[in-house]
Amino acid sequence: MSSVVAERDSVPNMKLSRAATSCESPSLGQIRQSDGGMPKVAGDEQPPPDHHVISIEPRRLPFVLYFSNLTYSVNVSRKMTLPSLLRRQHSLHAAERPLSGENATGTKILLNEISGEARDGEILAVLGASGSGKSTLIDALANRMAQGSLKGTVTLNGEALESRLMKVISAYVMQDDLLFPMLTVEETLVFAAEFRLPRTLSKSKKKMRVHALIDQLGLRKAAKTVIGDEGHRGVSGGERRRVSIGIDIIHDPIILFLDEPTSGLDSTSAFMVVKVLQGIAQSGSIVMMSVHQPTYRILGLLDRLILLSRGQTVFSGSPMDLPSFFSDFGHPMPENENKTEFALDFIHELEGSSGGTKSLVEFNKTWQSTKRTRNPETPTQNLSLKESITASVSRGKLVSGATNNDASSTSMVPDFANPFLFEIAVLSKRSMTNSSRMPELFGVQLGAILVTGLILATVFWRLDHSPRGLQERLGFFAFAMSTTYYTCSEALPVFLQERYIFMRETAQNSYRRYSYVVSRSLTAIPALIFLSAVFAAITFWSVGLSGGVSGFLFYFLVILASFWAGSSFVTFLSGVVPHVMLGYTIAVAILAYFLLFSGFFINHDRIPLYWIWFHYISLVKYPYEAVLQNEFNDPNKCFVRGIQIFDTTPLVEVPVALKVKLLESISSTLGTNISSTTCVTTGIDILQKQGVTDLSIWNCLWITVAWGFFFRILFYFSLLLGNKNKRS
Repeated sequence: MSSVVAERDSVPNMKLSRAATSCESPSLGQIRQSDGGMPKVAGDEQPPPDHHVISIEPRRLPFVLYFSNLTYSVNVSRKMTLPSLLRRQHSLHAAERPLSGENATGTKILLNEISGEARDGEILAVLGASGSGKSTLIDALANRMAQGSLKGTVTLNGEALESRLMKVISAYVMQDDLLFPMLTVEETLVFAAEFRLPRTLSKSKKKMRVHALIDQLGLRKAAKTVIGDEGHRGVSGGERRRVSIGIDIIHDPIILFLDEPTSGLDSTSAFMVVKVLQGIAQSGSIVMMSVHQPTYRILGLLDRLILLSRGQTVFSGSPMDLPSFFSDFGHPMPENENKTEFALDFIHELEGSSGGTKSLVEFNKTWQSTKRTRNPETPTQNLSLKESITASVSRGKLVSGATNNDASSTSMVPDFANPFLFEIAVLSKRSMTNSSRMPELFGVQLGAILVTGLILATVFWRLDHSPRGLQERLGFFAFAMSTTYYTCSEALPVFLQERYIFMRETAQNSYRRYSYVVSRSLTAIPALIFLSAVFAAITFWSVGLSGGVSGFLFYFLVILASFWAGSSFVTFLSGVVPHVMLGYTIAVAILAYFLLFSGFFINHDRIPLYWIWFHYISLVKYPYEAVLQNEFNDPNKCFVRGIQIFDTTPLVEVPVALKVKLLESISSTLGTNISSTTCVTTGIDILQKQGVTDLSIWNCLWITVAWGFFFRILFYFSLLLGNKNKRS
């Protein structure tokens, strides 16, 4: 807090400030101050006690966001249809007239030299019909355009905004409400506070911030209600929208962008949302939003308007200036008519005329110039961005671990509010909380494992050690190992449902991408262990597999490794393929190929050279060979004795006596004594016949585990490269 000697003109300002804040919820600055955690601004000193002093809040240092000549265009691909070919032929004789907003080079201009400014304490609303460029302008200002695709300048207090700094000092609220359905309103905001507020802030202070925000958003009655979705009843649409705003302003950002926050809401809910935004702006934030057509009450809450038509500015100024603007243009507004409705309807009529809105665009430029000449703005001292951010931090805004000790404005705030391990803990807790309230998802997977295990146990019940039993064991192992991968396909829709939540949160640096990958891996392991134990317990003894307790434990580890590799593969696939059905199709096809080249249907020495590479990347190959070695690695175990060599030939129906004579004849021919009890094929012989000789039993296990880590790393890179919230 700054202490200054009271002056005559400071008392009214002080009273006004107190009156404006007395009815609001406690700010982050007040919360941190109550904890003694409020940072001090350099140069603050306590005056002598004998002076007459008044303690007031530090003078608010204004933020002004300027944007000048913003231009953005996209390439338009034209379809080669018969009419287009005829037009092309005609263009050989006459120049083809480009479509509106599209030039002759095949590019469509979405923003055309848009300029303006937004100040803290005010709401700037961008209006226009669908396709006018509202959302594009908001994305441009929020630095959600790929580098180099946007022309023009965006500055804050006269300084260019770097992407890193913009992520920390701003928040972006998407048009869709992307929330976890089974978390309550309070839990959703608590987890947002854990992500965006630093660990140095105590849990009690974070909770105070959450409760203050709940009151500010008008969500007290819905605080304990789950968000809900199509299958679970939850909060209303207006409450969902306010929760979406709340999770992005939990750290009290300096700049708030919103893409049509009133879309899909009734007039009352929409008014309440904008009323909340007005309070956020008055707390010292810049609020910019796109809106389709505000009601009369909402219009009264707005401070500045920008009306767009096909990417061009047709009006920029205060809502109160709309009547005089259109009156000067020669089309006065009727009394008692909604100003924005009249403006948008009139613009729509101009768009359908031959001249378009060109005359209105040019008039706006002239009108703005004339207005600046008549009412010149009082020059104000431009404060540096560092000074403004420092003062905001001292008031408690932007508490994502902010510090004011560094020299540059870009280094004043860290990239992330919390360390890596803390992010993992919070992400894991949130995921398990949400999943625990939807037990049907795990129940379906457990049911699939139980049914599959019981079917295999009853079909392959107590296999003997005969040649037929040997073939049946091989079939059981191949089917069991491939089944573990197919049952992992449930992981596919999990990330696809969370994709846009992940994109929104990482776009604002709520947490690191690799924290999310590690968290998903850790939270998946307990379920995989349980499912592996269930499947192994059902099938091992019922099928009659060998090895006793040690054999069972290794069999369990192979099943677990298979689940881990399969889950990782499907998780990686969900990061690459954006659609559930397409992902299922690809997953099933690839897993079928893995089974084909695993070595069960055809030995690796019989696979053509141009396909042998698929054998070595098959995820089924390594666990399949591991369980084969676990079962057949005992040289003392015999699977074919004496006359059993005929069991897999057409001579199987021959009488036993004749089989004995045939065996004696073979013995005499070979010069070897082969009796009815002589072991012809041992477990080692089976491994050699199957070509399982290259890798040891433990190497097969470790390679399977390594495949899981490999696909988790690929999943991370798919998130790093393929999930960016920026237009190209």
